[in-house]
Amino acid sequence: MLERRSALSPDLWLSLSSLVQQRFLASELFARAMTLALYVPVRCEVDTADVMGAALAGGKKLILPVVHGEGLLFREITGVHDLAVGAFGIAEPVASCPERLPEEADCIVIPGVAYDRSGRRIGYGKGFYDRTLHHLEGMGRLVGFCFDFQLVEEIFGEPHDVALDLIITERQALSVR
Repeated sequence: MLERRSALSPDLWLSLSSLVQQRFLASELFARAMTLALYVPVRCEVDTADVMGAALAGGKKLILPVVHGEGLLFREITGVHDLAVGAFGIAEPVASCPERLPEEADCIVIPGVAYDRSGRRIGYGKGFYDRTLHHLEGMGRLVGFCFDFQLVEEIFGEPHDVALDLIITERQALSVR
């Protein structure tokens, strides 16, 4: 999956990412959310810039993860000026940004490498999202962004893997809970 995603041309990556984001922006979940948690993409993950811009322009609170020990903590940002390169070379909110609990987010968008139709996902194997968000499963707020080719019939996960409520690709929004 990583090789296939990395093989996307920049134009195709941007085009497919835009379709995923537009599908999410048109959703009731986005419309209802007052606080939204997003990720900053790396390694050709679905881009989130359009969602970030729309959330901030719409007066929503926007929180992003920061690697903290074995898990994640979230900080609120007011724009991209609040980001700096952090762990693993990923842009993260700077320390002066206020800390927020993930429970404060009405919707948490989670990256991954592969997803299945039951809401299971495979990340990069470090377990940061799993450890941090496991207690929020089944509450209707965990969303995965991916390209359609990353969605497979079944993934054999581990009991600690966080399960998603909704998966959005450029072609579909799949509600799994």
